[in-house]
Amino acid sequence: MTEVPPILLSAIICEKVIFDKITGMPSIINIIQNINAPKYPVRYPSLVFFCELTNGHGKTKTTIRIVEERPPEGEEEKVIFEQKGEGEFKDVKQVVSLALNLQGMMFPHEGEYCFQLFAEDRLLGERRIVCRKVTLPARGGEDKTNG
Repeated sequence: MTEVPPILLSAIICEKVIFDKITGMPSIINIIQNINAPKYPVRYPSLVFFCELTNGHGKTKTTIRIVEERPPEGEEEKVIFEQKGEGEFKDVKQVVSLALNLQGMMFPHEGEYCFQLFAEDRLLGERRIVCRKVTLPARGGEDKTNG
């Protein structure tokens, strides 16, 4: 890679990305900003980290990481997922779409997590999601107020 890193145009976390067979254009399905679960750890069935890059110069080594942003008190920030790859830009004006499919991703506890994209060792950008603990409603529409 040259000294000029690619530019991150977009970064989205969603459930699915469908690429049109004729045009190659992506369709993003169910954007995810929060994961709500009654207990942790939780395994999310299917996540996709989708991003678009431009201004690339030749072959570029990439790394995608998921990091705990604010771990529980007394614990250090840690990487819970990392994958390395390589992309090639034939033209600096080219827009390259990446879609990393993560099946069964485990989130150890509630809190903020950050999906980070690196080119070589430079952070290009990040996208956060929040894992929240929620209380499920009572079963079968039971009304607890009338005794």
